[in-house]
Amino acid sequence: QVQLVESGGGLVQAGGSLRLSCAASLRTFSDYFMGWFRQAPGKEREFVAAISWSGGSRLYADSVKGRFTVSRNNAKNTVYLLMNSLKPEDTAVYYCAADHRGDVPEEKYEYDYWGQGTQVTVSS
Repeated sequence: QVQLVESGGGLVQAGGSLRLSCAASLRTFSDYFMGWFRQAPGKEREFVAAISWSGGSRLYADSVKGRFTVSRNNAKNTVYLLMNSLKPEDTAVYYCAADHRGDVPEEKYEYDYWGQGTQVTVSS
């Protein structure tokens, strides 16, 4: 049974930082493109960042570019999202997801597996 488990969320003041982790029980983690999405109350789930199988390619939403960094450790079956200079509008539940195709990593419908999410709240 595939499981993706996010951790590292919490409450932080504007301008602060958090690092999210996602541990995956995928048989071959390096076969999967990994993505981060977020969903704020009353809004659609939106793309945040994605990283290719070996980590050589990274994509970011314009709203987080320059502030967030996605990385992965294939030996630990874990993907990370380092979030700096956090803003109140970054408040959301953050989800990691796994996609074995990697064709359109910004598109949530591409992903095969999802975690349960971790809450990030940024106070002003």
